[in-house]
Amino acid sequence: MSFSYGKNIKISIFGQSHSPAMGVVFEGLPAGEKIDIEKLQQLLDRRAPGKNSYSTTRKEADIPEFVSGLVDGATCGAPLCAVIQNTDTKSGDYAKIADIPRPGHADFPAFIKFGGSNDIRGGGQFSGRLTAPLCIAGAICKQLLEKQGITIGTHIYSIHGVKDTPFDPVQVDGETLVAVSQKQLPVFDDSKGKKMLEEIQKAQSNKDSVGGIIEFAAIGLPVGIGTHMFEGIENRISSAIFGIPAVKGIEFGAGFDAAELYGSQNNDSFYYTDNGEIKTRTNNSGGVLGGMTTGMPLIFRVAIKPTPSIAAEQNSISLTQKQNAKLVIVGRHDPCIVPRAVPCIEAAAAIAIYDCLVDYIN
Repeated sequence: MSFSYGKNIKISIFGQSHSPAMGVVFEGLPAGEKIDIEKLQQLLDRRAPGKNSYSTTRKEADIPEFVSGLVDGATCGAPLCAVIQNTDTKSGDYAKIADIPRPGHADFPAFIKFGGSNDIRGGGQFSGRLTAPLCIAGAICKQLLEKQGITIGTHIYSIHGVKDTPFDPVQVDGETLVAVSQKQLPVFDDSKGKKMLEEIQKAQSNKDSVGGIIEFAAIGLPVGIGTHMFEGIENRISSAIFGIPAVKGIEFGAGFDAAELYGSQNNDSFYYTDNGEIKTRTNNSGGVLGGMTTGMPLIFRVAIKPTPSIAAEQNSISLTQKQNAKLVIVGRHDPCIVPRAVPCIEAAAAIAIYDCLVDYIN
């Protein structure tokens, strides 16, 4: 199923942007795991709309109702089902554009695929709104990883060309990962964060939008998680990450820059530390070789496209009249989705890494 993910665990997302509710079914969770609901809600709150001036004005509490799978705050072995209500929808904003596909959205291929019966309201099942139930599953997996000594985190690497300080590829500490995630704008260099906000505000005033790049790191991973070919940890992380609608690319370690290096520059040389640990002096591989973790920090970056819903007039077509048409999108939209996508990247990666970890443990 297209709305399901996982090999050892399985998450299935359901609902649409403007349906009465949406949610997630999570199968394969071990019984007896205590889930910290407050920490789970904190991750959801980081993603929630309407929190600041550079977010959509749509306001949703995004408080999950756990229908099954938890007893006294602990998993019980049954599939976990959680539901989030959609309470602040304005479906009337979409009535005038049902016939005119929005550039950059899934409207056109969805119209053809579903014979015009697709839900246009807020993008239907193709909306970034469905990353809310994804974050429920991801927050649970993040807690399960922490119990195994694995810490994950993200920050905004860049917005419209303004770059933050990147992770140190060979030395990432858990305190840093936790601290940056608690910031309203998750960047290391606040002066760059201020410039990022200026770029967002500039785009918004011009009836436009901007995108950016999010950087992820995981530490505490044992050597050997993942395997070759199609079950590599890069494969499985990438598959989960591309479940987030705004994602357009992913690179691990040096990524595409590695194509410009000599092998002698790109290779990460091994050495023994004073206490006998095996490490590498560089980390161009991003902590992955042959689809398997090396024990070094696992680092990747994700490209997030500019929000396609912009207030400026755009060229499109009328699908029923079969002629060119002009389109002006009204409604409530993010001038930059990057800040709200940060916890979504964490969530998707946590799900994928935990799924791979189960293979390793077994």
